[in-house]
Amino acid sequence: MARKRALVVRGGWEGHRPVEATELFIPFLRDNGYEVRVEESTAVYGDAAEMERTDLVVQCVTMSEITAGQLAGLGAAVVAGTGFTGWHGGIADSFRASSDYLHLVGGQFATHPGKEPCLRHGAAEDNFLPHTVQFTELGRTHPITAGLADFELETEQYWVLHDDLIDVLATTTHPVRPYEPWHRPVTSPAIWTRRWGAGRVVVTTPGHSLDVLQHPSVRTVVERGMLWATRTASAS
Repeated sequence: MARKRALVVRGGWEGHRPVEATELFIPFLRDNGYEVRVEESTAVYGDAAEMERTDLVVQCVTMSEITAGQLAGLGAAVVAGTGFTGWHGGIADSFRASSDYLHLVGGQFATHPGKEPCLRHGAAEDNFLPHTVQFTELGRTHPITAGLADFELETEQYWVLHDDLIDVLATTTHPVRPYEPWHRPVTSPAIWTRRWGAGRVVVTTPGHSLDVLQHPSVRTVVERGMLWATRTASAS
């Protein structure tokens, strides 16, 4: 049987530690029989032959820009069956200027609410809030998340704008706070999948820092998500 081919694409804003973060998961891929190629830019998406033989793309590229040709190559590959996955800003806050990318992924980071203004000191921790990741009914039985219990984090809590073509496996709720402008609790998807053509997309929004990615539940979701998103025989 031919080995599965995984393409790890990393770059963008260095605050999300794209090299160190992806290096956490490359051994898992190799241990599960993947041949892994690592690229430091999205230029590879424009290589039609390479994308055609790729079974899984793991992307960690926060913000940044992508050309129309590169995005078209990524989109065509997913439609043809290539899996696409990532975590936090590396997939949910990529290529903000591209509506077509948003259409592919199905959800986009809008903000991460912060602490009470008087408690902020100009550091990343200003946006670290305790919150719960709660699994949906679907999430309690889905192969990516089955058997996992709701869990607590103190890190960035993503507020996500999304459509209803995503299948939500877990959510997180932003409560009403006296110093914020919203007037009722807002629930955002925290983990979701999306079918796009013959391809599978998996987005895990926790993952701001290496310690969050090493949280047992977060790491399990990311790793299972990579396996689940990978091209299936029926998509070959």
